[in-house]
Amino acid sequence: MAHPQMFDDDDPVLARVRVLALGLPEAREKVSHGRPAFYTGKVFAYYGGSTRVDGRWVSHDRSLMVLPDEGDRRALQEDPRVYVPAYLGPSGWLGIELPGARGSKAAWAEVAELLDASYRRTAPARLVRTLASPD
Repeated sequence: MAHPQMFDDDDPVLARVRVLALGLPEAREKVSHGRPAFYTGKVFAYYGGSTRVDGRWVSHDRSLMVLPDEGDRRALQEDPRVYVPAYLGPSGWLGIELPGARGSKAAWAEVAELLDASYRRTAPARLVRTLASPD
């Protein structure tokens, strides 16, 4: 059975995520499990996620799920905007609530950094080599 679509294609926050994610080399978008997924060979980000709290599903519709650098994981988990998503959390993925479409430049720069880190962990080496070195 197919998953229902769990996003609004006209969502301005999703539009900002698309610009950042699809700006990475050979990145594409598909719908996976009802949510936008950004990928090259493997998925490097999902728009939206969920957690299971006390047996109930809690939706995080305006969030981004990424596979962060292992060295950044602990600091990210201390951030109140960050959650461990259902299913992907045990594999190292984290979710972060996103700023509004008119969020600060700094907030969206952080989103870009998280996308870049996740991309670097999942994309083929030939694509990662085309990126500038992270600061």
